[in-house]
Amino acid sequence: MEIGIVGLPNVGKSTLFNALTGAGVAAENFPFTTIEPNIGIVPLADHRLMRLAKEWESQKITPSGIRFVDIAGLVKGASQGEGLGNKFLANIRSVDAICHVVRCFRDENVVNATENLNPIEAAETIETELLLADLQQAEKAHQRYFKMAKSGDREAQAKIEVLDLLMKGFNDGKSVRTQNVSDELIKDFQFLTAKPILYVANMDEGDSCDDLLNPLKELAEKEKTKVVVLCTKLEAEILELPEEERSSYYESAGITTPGLNMLAKAGQELLELVCFFTAGEKETRAWLIPKGTAAFKAAGKIHSDIERGFIRAEVYKFSDLESLGTYQAVKEKNLVTLEGKDYEVKDGDVVYFRFNV
Repeated sequence: MEIGIVGLPNVGKSTLFNALTGAGVAAENFPFTTIEPNIGIVPLADHRLMRLAKEWESQKITPSGIRFVDIAGLVKGASQGEGLGNKFLANIRSVDAICHVVRCFRDENVVNATENLNPIEAAETIETELLLADLQQAEKAHQRYFKMAKSGDREAQAKIEVLDLLMKGFNDGKSVRTQNVSDELIKDFQFLTAKPILYVANMDEGDSCDDLLNPLKELAEKEKTKVVVLCTKLEAEILELPEEERSSYYESAGITTPGLNMLAKAGQELLELVCFFTAGEKETRAWLIPKGTAAFKAAGKIHSDIERGFIRAEVYKFSDLESLGTYQAVKEKNLVTLEGKDYEVKDGDVVYFRFNV
């Protein structure tokens, strides 16, 4: 699953992406993979992974990662093909969620895309283009289903009903996210404003920016999401330091949790992903799967053969290991359970899959 990084020109989008990709070689030797020049997988730091690796004396440790895509810049009129609008909208359509970078820093040397430093205006510029693109999409779909609906096709009538509702909302400036419609009814339309969104307030180092942040947080609340506050310039600069100096720099800057860690974690929550683990002497590894995934589907995340030949899953909770101290103690308390294919894998589950092909 992918999160697309979007924003107006000169908001710090590229700096953020460069910092995110640089994070892949940060502390604890987490692996990093650049798939293409504009796609990167950012590892998720997780103390549970290290604890499990210690328990099993694992030879290899592999974290889970959030996949970020640096999407082409947007200008006003993108929905009409202005600038790189068509490419922008196509790339947005292919990702699962949106990370919207909003400028909250003052720098006369960096041209501002809006007349004034106004995060709400900037956020609404992009949202308007997405709404206009969705309106066009809805109008085309409406034409496609109209004749079928008039001839009595019940499925088409249901589509027309929801499209009428959505188009009214689009004209009123309401995203799909804020309209009460069933995901099942709209999944075929790939509406851009249906995608979950996360705002990143790119601010100056040491500037609280409350006058800019508070309105953005109010907007995020209406969209049922959150704002991650960070300084992309600072994060990128820190990652240029030798690895052993980074933690002391964060400490001297009064930063308890690096912004990129917060963003990666927020990305996991945005995509509604849970993390399970496989652990043993050869490797301890973290895996991200959508919340509600059945055990046999989780097995397929590792290898299709394991899904195909699934027999049972041996499961214990990381929290039990942490409270009891050892895996042996967990076993002695009969807290290792055997689960069937439909068991819903939970965050913090440690799983060993039995299979036969």
